[in-house]
Amino acid sequence: MDPIHHILDSFYMDFEPFGQVELPRIWVVRRSDQGLGLDVFGSTSSAIESGAYHVVSESSGVDTELAGQSAEEAHGQGAEHGGYLDAEVAPASGEIIADLSISRHLVFAWIGALFTLLVFISLAGRYRRGIGRDSAPKGIFQNLFETLILFVRDDIARPTLGEKHVKYLPYLLTIFFFILTCNLMGLLPFGQTATANIAVTGVLAVFTFVITQFGGTKDYWKHIFWPPGVPTFVKPILVPVEILGMFTKPFALAIRLFANMSAGHLMILSLIGLIFTFRASFGTAAGYGVAPLSVAFSLFIYLLELLVATIQAYIFTMLSALFIGMAVEEHHHEPDATHESVGEPMIASANAEAIALKS
Repeated sequence: MDPIHHILDSFYMDFEPFGQVELPRIWVVRRSDQGLGLDVFGSTSSAIESGAYHVVSESSGVDTELAGQSAEEAHGQGAEHGGYLDAEVAPASGEIIADLSISRHLVFAWIGALFTLLVFISLAGRYRRGIGRDSAPKGIFQNLFETLILFVRDDIARPTLGEKHVKYLPYLLTIFFFILTCNLMGLLPFGQTATANIAVTGVLAVFTFVITQFGGTKDYWKHIFWPPGVPTFVKPILVPVEILGMFTKPFALAIRLFANMSAGHLMILSLIGLIFTFRASFGTAAGYGVAPLSVAFSLFIYLLELLVATIQAYIFTMLSALFIGMAVEEHHHEPDATHESVGEPMIASANAEAIALKS
């Protein structure tokens, strides 16, 4: 049992022991005549059977020619777990420029986005009819999401963005519900955690980065390119540090969410894998002996993952709001104000950021 294999992205949906469903493969390729082309196949097996693509052996690095063979004949000649499905696929001639294939993490990201969209469309329809606006929310559905919406608004957006929270609240609500949905879907049977993919968390972090920079005030850019209140000879040292900080913040956002969601699943799979490891190393009796302890610890980690899924959605949303708030904050100070008075709001924001990072 390989825990890494089960959390990695792939181009098929794994419903073992019921089977697997292959996903469409799309490649931008450079032909042998140097022309560009777009190859679209319904599955990896259809690409191999067409003769246009073959599997590349991961163990030896030598091409295993499978052109014209059926998927059944190709199965097992690729990677260990999914056969040709987990192996690298290369064109018979030319080279792949970009792989635009649909992966299972992308499918679950779409499901998370669709669920978030449907939730907000439903809630917006209720508010438009006055339910929850002119009267109290009705039903478990609206009351549940009303609680989460008020939490994001009152405990995240307002404290960090002040009067400007209304402008950025739709974005904060979107990323909170999207991340929370993706995190929880990874705990369902046959589910996958889209936020355990660095590409997904990276895109979310880029959104926060772009909104932060476009929302930045003159004071924000001044503090980056010409920090006030410090000696002139120190500014050439601080400016590169401030510019680097612009990019390290979204980088930290992406890595934190990706690492936390991957680590929990690895722990659960590793604990379950102890049963098979002990059985293979010490016999069947050892496997049965360690099973109760392994399952108990796995259940504890699973319950902890429910908490982590919510906390990570909160932390990503809160830090995004904090970074945006630091950029859009207006600094009202007199021309002869001291460095301390100018820096007080930034120091307060920095302290709040430090507390969040420790979380």
